[in-house]
Amino acid sequence: MTTAAGPEGQQGDGRGGLRAALGGLTTRGRSFLAAGIAAAICAYVLGQGDLLRVGLLLAVLPLICVGVLHRTRYRVAGSRRLSPQRVAVGSEARVHLRMENVSKLPTGLLMLQDHVPYMLGPRPRFVLDRVEAGGRREVSYRVRSDLRGRFPLGPLQLRLNDPFGMCELTRSFSTHDMLTVVPRTEPLPPVRLAGEAAGYGDGRQRSLALSGDDDVIPRTYRHGDDLRRVHWRSTARYGELMVRREEQPQRARCTVLLDTRALAYQGAGPDSAFEWAVSGAASALVHMLERGYSVRLLTDTGTTVPGEGAEGFAGSSQDSAEAAGLMMDTLAVVDHSDGAGISRAHDVLRGGNDGLLIAFFGDIDEEQAALAARMRQRSGAAVAFLLDSGSWLTGGAVAGAVEERLRHLREAGWTALAVPPGAALAELWQQAGGMRAESTAGDTWGGRS
Repeated sequence: MTTAAGPEGQQGDGRGGLRAALGGLTTRGRSFLAAGIAAAICAYVLGQGDLLRVGLLLAVLPLICVGVLHRTRYRVAGSRRLSPQRVAVGSEARVHLRMENVSKLPTGLLMLQDHVPYMLGPRPRFVLDRVEAGGRREVSYRVRSDLRGRFPLGPLQLRLNDPFGMCELTRSFSTHDMLTVVPRTEPLPPVRLAGEAAGYGDGRQRSLALSGDDDVIPRTYRHGDDLRRVHWRSTARYGELMVRREEQPQRARCTVLLDTRALAYQGAGPDSAFEWAVSGAASALVHMLERGYSVRLLTDTGTTVPGEGAEGFAGSSQDSAEAAGLMMDTLAVVDHSDGAGISRAHDVLRGGNDGLLIAFFGDIDEEQAALAARMRQRSGAAVAFLLDSGSWLTGGAVAGAVEERLRHLREAGWTALAVPPGAALAELWQQAGGMRAESTAGDTWGGRS
């Protein structure tokens, strides 16, 4: 039997050697072979011709089945389709399998099995009846994970049995698919906060003043552009048709900072403090992208996850859904870092005014709190969510040291809140807006006034 993967796979030779076919004998086939050999030996010792014929029949039957399966030449095409390929934690995805007999001979009974990680559930198995020449069969199964990550699906395996159950041959396709399980996001309400970066609200779209040809910012001509906007001086300079870029949209910026230090979190699992921080960061970046911000994801290691936007900010030159997908894929596999502090993230933020800063911190000491306080000087507004992982383990109240860190951050201009075990981010988000509104009134943050 030869197997050929479908649109997602590669050709594979399934003939194998005779030794591999003999290795496919089932328990029944091996028992028949052993019984036949034993009967033949006894017949030779005792001189019983009838017993010899019975022994030969028992021994030859499984060998005939092996030979038949070994010489079978099926060509089967298989494909796998995920719907969807990216799911949130706790949500289900459906995997569709399609098998097609592309040979001119009908198949026998086929057993179909797909390999999936144990986190996604039990290994799916299907029994397919005889598939006529050119026929196809479609089956599907569901997978679900309570842990985020990237999980391989495959390879797909076919098992071919003889009618007597003496031999079983397994052939594998060579293709895999990847299911991405991203953090669960929570819809957040639009709240009012002062101090956001300029450029959002009524002045969100601004035009660059064009005082003359020297101020023109040209770009390459695209089909459909008005020919009256052609800038001939730039066209002559660059040797290709250039047009004036008369408007430059200015979008508010937002940086979502995620503290991933291993020493900042205790415990593990779907209900741990670290998983809440990852889910909170995912909810914040999706919310801000939906509100029209250019968003950047930053970790304590100084690693950023940009899109096509300038200086690592996604959402300005690419679709918000695409930008969100890029960062969600990163959060799906983010793990603890070995760092001892957040100095690298501070160095990234020190480069200039990066607009709104939303931070999710684990346990921070006095030194790291002072460093976080200095981050506020480089942002238009700053909101911090502090997780006391010790209280998440015990289910108790927030420690007094956390209250001291909150006071330090608030004095530096942060809107800082402690995150009790099992808290809903939407409620804390609303509370942060209320805290800011009490101290000052102004522009909207995450929504329009």
